[in-house]
Amino acid sequence: MSKMFFLSKTRFIVFLLFLLALSMFLACGSNSTNETKSESKTAKPQKDKPLRNESVKSNPVKRIASKGPTIKIKRNSPADTVKVFYERLREKKVRDAIRLTNLRPAVEGLTVDEMKSLGTDFSFLAQKIPAAMPINGEIITGNTASVTVKMPNEESGRLEINEIKLRKEKNNWVILVADKDGERMAKKEGKNYFFALRIEVHHREARAMLDRIGKAQMIYSMKNGGRFTDIGTLVKKGFVPEDAKGASTTGYTYDVKLALDKATYTAIATPAVYGKTGKLSFALKITKERQPQLISKDIHGKALVN
Repeated sequence: MSKMFFLSKTRFIVFLLFLLALSMFLACGSNSTNETKSESKTAKPQKDKPLRNESVKSNPVKRIASKGPTIKIKRNSPADTVKVFYERLREKKVRDAIRLTNLRPAVEGLTVDEMKSLGTDFSFLAQKIPAAMPINGEIITGNTASVTVKMPNEESGRLEINEIKLRKEKNNWVILVADKDGERMAKKEGKNYFFALRIEVHHREARAMLDRIGKAQMIYSMKNGGRFTDIGTLVKKGFVPEDAKGASTTGYTYDVKLALDKATYTAIATPAVYGKTGKLSFALKITKERQPQLISKDIHGKALVN
């Protein structure tokens, strides 16, 4: 998947797609800083005072390999729950990992085949998770907790602290990857939750790709006497990402319908599999008389060419 789409997904956490929430944890965290406070004492749990368990401060360094946890992790603690969560993701046991989160209702009814159909969306997660997660802090306050993981920022290489929140349900800690609305939706939609949100994300990605194509065409036409070109040329020249040539990452196929004189065009995005990868068909129409117009319709997976 191109970096453009990955970054758009990391900022998509508010729309409650589990995949995107995980990307947020791995890439930039829900709350980041460049260093931790030096504090190694462990206090007994009290009603008003949180239990702290944090490692000694480390100076930011560039792209280092993970050395694993820097705190002592107790069995069934919040930190242990996070550790097991990432271990299961790394092992590609996605269903088992999600069961440790507040989106558990969204996987309880999924069949093996349905889980496989979500494989493309989850597959890249395992590749991004180090063998030993660098968990470096744990704070427990009553039935809530937060666990911090120190990871290098993908762009700067500097170590940053990513905070993961949990709550206690009976004797188990649950990782909060969705807010209240997302959790309520997961309970309501059940196994349809991920499929519905995947379609929503694909719709947004299709719009983003057409916008990218539109800008690329503008640059190309300025250099070629006002004439536009096809998708293959735009990709070859680096104006649009390789994603535009296939549907594996965005769930949509893309094409450009050129006028005979190449002075106008229509860029289209069509669901690869109607009802599974998307429902809306999109078209970005460029004419001589009008401003660019992006339209979308549900026409059961047909290309929007008229």
